[in-house]
Amino acid sequence: MAMTRIERRYAWLGLALIGPTVLVFCAVIVFPLVAAIYLSLFRIYTPTLEGAWVGLGNYAELLARGEFWQALRTTLIWTAGTLTLQMLFGIAMALVLHQSLWFRSLARSLVLFPYFVSTVVAVLVWRWLFNDLYGILNHVIMVAGVSDMPLDWLGTMPNAMVSVILVGAWKYFPFVVIAVLARLQTIPEALYEAARIDGAGPVARFFDITLPQLRDVLVVVVMLRAIWDFKEFDLIFLLTGGGPVTATQTLPLVVYKEAFSMNQMGMAAAHAVAMMAVMLVFMIVYIRRTRGGQGA
Repeated sequence: MAMTRIERRYAWLGLALIGPTVLVFCAVIVFPLVAAIYLSLFRIYTPTLEGAWVGLGNYAELLARGEFWQALRTTLIWTAGTLTLQMLFGIAMALVLHQSLWFRSLARSLVLFPYFVSTVVAVLVWRWLFNDLYGILNHVIMVAGVSDMPLDWLGTMPNAMVSVILVGAWKYFPFVVIAVLARLQTIPEALYEAARIDGAGPVARFFDITLPQLRDVLVVVVMLRAIWDFKEFDLIFLLTGGGPVTATQTLPLVVYKEAFSMNQMGMAAAHAVAMMAVMLVFMIVYIRRTRGGQGA
């Protein structure tokens, strides 16, 4: 059936409206992705961007390296640790700020401070707090009698990993607070009133009403924060630089080192593509499991 003149005009209007979005999507996502895959097939010297075709040779060398697997393990530990703390602290803080407190407006403003402060500034403050000579944390520990000697928070393991995870959780948990608090404000109060009449206590109301109501937003928050934490670079780089030695070196730090320290842009691109593939696999598994749970 032939299209009328008005239908053709609407079709062209739709193309004109969606065209800029498609162009931006191709410019910021499709082109960098294709370029990274293309570069990963070459052995390229970073300063000159010249090199030879190696095909899948970079990937074969990458998989044979112990450094890649160690960095992947470190990245998963960092992501799981900081994401768990973000969810726990974020949900707990959102529940507190949802109550009728006289300082609630001020607290809601202050809780966003870690998320909005510059990463560089936050790291400088935390490095001062962790300092083994004049850091306030060591001072408190020694005054309290917990330890006779100052602790090396960023120079030994597992202290360095624990410190990085704690700082990451502190920096990014306000995002969870914002999302969860927004959803809490839309839950009908009648559900809680009915539960109180049935004799349900606070714990029962949380697991029977609040948590199921938060499920959809938590699925999105976990997925977004997992992606962002998995590719986190600046906080770890500024806090420990991947040290001690390579104990806190994550995959983004390996990409940076290969590209600008080893001057191997092709190998860096291969690491970046491998990192994207790992994230993609985990996200597909996560989405399928969450959809399966919701369907059940």
